[in-house]
Amino acid sequence: MTDLTRANVEDFLYAETALLDEWQLEDWLALFTPDGSYQIPCNDDPGGSGDSSLMLVDDNRLRLTSRVERLQSRKAHREYPHSNLRHFVTNVRILDQDAESATATCSLMIGRFRANREIWYCGRADYALVRTGESLAIRRKRVTLDMTTLRHASDVALIL
Repeated sequence: MTDLTRANVEDFLYAETALLDEWQLEDWLALFTPDGSYQIPCNDDPGGSGDSSLMLVDDNRLRLTSRVERLQSRKAHREYPHSNLRHFVTNVRILDQDAESATATCSLMIGRFRANREIWYCGRADYALVRTGESLAIRRKRVTLDMTTLRHASDVALIL
């Protein structure tokens, strides 16, 4: 693969969020590298790391796999039946790239609709992407939420 373009990264991010919106979580999980990670820091410490700060989500590949299995189970009462999700991706930028990897960022708006409730989340997603042949994979995804309070903090982990 030659140099990535913004359009290449946008297409990848659109495909990623479509998998989430369609609850194809196993296919979404397959986008991560074996050493992949997913983080959402607390909104009072957006620069925090799992080593020294409380995180809303700090999953390695094993924990991501467990999360996907739990969310797809009928025992996940908070998500059975599934919420309707809608991810909006905009302002995609490639920050850096070399022959094997790239870092990218985008703005996100995510709506979650369930049981006559709607919850909106806004923020930024930062990605460490690696090239896998003619495609990309996620080595690290970090979502930093813009809200100063989270009325439904327990639901954040459900939006992936």
